Amino acid sequence: MRPTRFLYFLIIACTLYGLAVYNAGCAQIGAPTGGPRDTIPPSLVSASPKINSVNVTGNRITLTFNEYIEVKEAQTNVLISPFPRRQPQVDYKLKTVTVKLRDTLLPNTTYSINFGKAIVDNNEGNPYKDFTYVFSTGSTIDSLMLDGKVLIAETGKADSTLVVLLYRNADDSTVQKRKPDYLARLSGDGSFSFLNLPAGKFRVYALKDGDGGKTYNSKKELFAFADTDVMVGDSTPPVLLYASALEKEKQAAGSSKPPVEKKLRFSLPPTFQSQDLLTPFEISFNKPLKKFDTTKLHLVDTSFKLQSAGWRIDSSRTKVTMLVNWQPEFPYQLVMDTTAFSDSADNRLTKQDTIRFVTKKPEDYGNVVLRFSNLNLAKNPVLQFVQGEEVKLSFPVKSNQWSNKMMYPGEYEVRILYDSNQNGRWDHGDYSKKLQPEKVTALPQKLSVRANWDNERDIKL
Repeated sequence: MRPTRFLYFLIIACTLYGLAVYNAGCAQIGAPTGGPRDTIPPSLVSASPKINSVNVTGNRITLTFNEYIEVKEAQTNVLISPFPRRQPQVDYKLKTVTVKLRDTLLPNTTYSINFGKAIVDNNEGNPYKDFTYVFSTGSTIDSLMLDGKVLIAETGKADSTLVVLLYRNADDSTVQKRKPDYLARLSGDGSFSFLNLPAGKFRVYALKDGDGGKTYNSKKELFAFADTDVMVGDSTPPVLLYASALEKEKQAAGSSKPPVEKKLRFSLPPTFQSQDLLTPFEISFNKPLKKFDTTKLHLVDTSFKLQSAGWRIDSSRTKVTMLVNWQPEFPYQLVMDTTAFSDSADNRLTKQDTIRFVTKKPEDYGNVVLRFSNLNLAKNPVLQFVQGEEVKLSFPVKSNQWSNKMMYPGEYEVRILYDSNQNGRWDHGDYSKKLQPEKVTALPQKLSVRANWDNERDIKL
């Protein structure tokens, strides 16, 4: 091949190769993938009037931030103290938030506007958490504070949906008639703080405000009150409130009622074949009983030898309970005649029935030993073992060590009820009688009880 022809083909090959590389490179060009996600909240650049300004007379506040922002759910997030009679108007545009106060400003008063999580950046929604703007219509900024905590008396737990109400110049009925002078939200653990307060005497309440009226007006609302007025000064001790309701909230009824059965039927617990040694045997009926004849009920062993048993019926007459001093790991038979039960229409059981079951053995239970320190026995403590929302077991505590060799296996929340009237159960408070609810302490760790096992724990209160 001639040199000139070789050089020609070499140039063509290099050119084609260059085009391929260029096209491949072009195919990879696209929009930039960007850097890490923005997690920085907006920050305040300027405020008019300036934060902590005194002798303020205007009702318009302008806040400018370093980036484009939004204000979300101002009605629920923005909290003004003293609490306004008319909610302020909160607007935003680009990097600016404007607050227009609609109440006439009180003289010589420190105001604070807490924005909660309302102010967020426009791109990623990063909140400027708990930003508070403070100013005064007088010559000084009030700087006193009041801290505390609110717990649900029945459970010893917190409920952050409650609010704390603070009143000046109030009598016993004020909390039922008008909105508070100051209002604070609860954190997740039930704690609260009032900042920029003046010195003086206050009444303190907590409320689960069902209707949004900021007044105590329903027996179904969780409500708490301090026994005495609180003096706010340089070193005010924290306030601890326990909330309870005079009446329980009723569960919503179903949209349709089940059809009424003509036949008389009974039902047994799902675990009836393995009878617990610590509880009675229960039989439930679909209709109230008119007749209940215990002579037609016979508890026997497998040889049909009669066993001792007592009987009772509940107030609804739909549940019958058999009381027996159970023998462990023992086979029983309950023979029920058709004439033992009848309802108001004289319907009876359709046939004689025999229920067979065996009791549990001691090895099916766990041994629990709890050793307490700092437990005030003078307050009549009652140990409560809770699963879900139900108190499964309850025992009075008479010493700093408590034990039980026959505990049901399972995981329990443990509470201590201080049973002031010694009736064995929790009792609510009553503001009209200035009666505080009985208090419950919830232990932080659950107790896991294993069958045929020694379950021991040291508990410091």
